[in-house]
Amino acid sequence: MIASKEEQLMESLRSVIDPEIGLNIVELGLVRNLEVDTETEGATITMILTTPFCPYGPQLIEQVRIVGNQIMSGGVRVEIGTELWDPSMMEEGAGGDWGLF
Repeated sequence: MIASKEEQLMESLRSVIDPEIGLNIVELGLVRNLEVDTETEGATITMILTTPFCPYGPQLIEQVRIVGNQIMSGGVRVEIGTELWDPSMMEEGAGGDWGLF
């Protein structure tokens, strides 16, 4: 079965690692929304950071853009959401090494 563009994009975003925490942005729950436009082959990714003043924020956003552009021929736009991150947003089992769950 061929994965949809949305699935391919989400899977590719697992390669973007938060350097402070050592987990990828999908595991951390930082990707809050993905919208794929099938006509333009582009996407809009809404993400949040673990803290509002994350020192790696600009680097993470740029990595998301680079990785996304490798999957979406129409390019990606990265938007920063206003939600505050908390550990409950993490994928099940992702925080186990941290003793969070």
